[in-house]
Amino acid sequence: MTIAAPVRQRTGLAIFWAVTFSWTFVFWLFAIVLGGSATSSPTAVPYLLGGFGPVVGAIVVRTRRARRREPVPARTVRTRLGVRLFWALPMLVLASATVVAAALLAELLGGPVVSLTEGRDLIATVGGPVPFFVSMLIAGPLAEEPGWRGTAYPRLLASLGRLQAGLLLGAAWAVWHLPLFFIDGTLQAEFGLVSWSGLLFTLSVFPMALLTGYAYELAGVTASIAVHLGVNMTMALLTVKSPGTQAAILAVQVIVASVLLARQRHLRPALPVQVDPQPRVVTEPPRQVIPTRG
Repeated sequence: MTIAAPVRQRTGLAIFWAVTFSWTFVFWLFAIVLGGSATSSPTAVPYLLGGFGPVVGAIVVRTRRARRREPVPARTVRTRLGVRLFWALPMLVLASATVVAAALLAELLGGPVVSLTEGRDLIATVGGPVPFFVSMLIAGPLAEEPGWRGTAYPRLLASLGRLQAGLLLGAAWAVWHLPLFFIDGTLQAEFGLVSWSGLLFTLSVFPMALLTGYAYELAGVTASIAVHLGVNMTMALLTVKSPGTQAAILAVQVIVASVLLARQRHLRPALPVQVDPQPRVVTEPPRQVIPTRG
């Protein structure tokens, strides 16, 4: 397998950051200037378009790489479709389970009672289970994971370990979300930037980056989409808004991510083995020729 040169990987990563943040921030700043709610026009249009910044960045980087005929990054996960589908469901269940377990733990400790009442109302508001599922799949998982995990993560792994790459990507992911705190109608605006809920949301991005990174290395972008979808959808159905429940989710996901990273580190190294592209030529010492009498 041809391994991309580190300089080219850093260049691709820089282009991804530039395109992703420029695209998202331009649209979301426009939404802030327009005012109004993210769920109603005209603010809804730039709000929705801004969320596709990571996938736009991924398209630009991959198009540029294809035109220059550059090699695929060494840490890119390329698995068969059957393998992706096999692991997508277990990862979705695991991601959802972290939220459910944390919500039940928070209730046990005196927090809000776990209820699906508001979740059912939300499903009815958007038009039923299918529109709800599609909207949750597109807004977040499909719009982001091909960029964050499918493009940035393997390039970060070229020079960083899993933990460092995940935390760095988590920091970028947290900064990317900041404009949403200033767009009315978003969950982040409801939390408020300077609040316990806002702080916990920002911190929760870090274990999420580790969980989706683990899923990506396991079975590619499909698995990371499943994790992202499982967490987002379960939190929406359970209407997770209280700081206590958010803190419980953060704690549970940190524990789960730590266990998975420890297991992953035990099974295989974080960086690929660098193979010398030039075959080595082994020269033998000259043989001693013994003259013979004819």
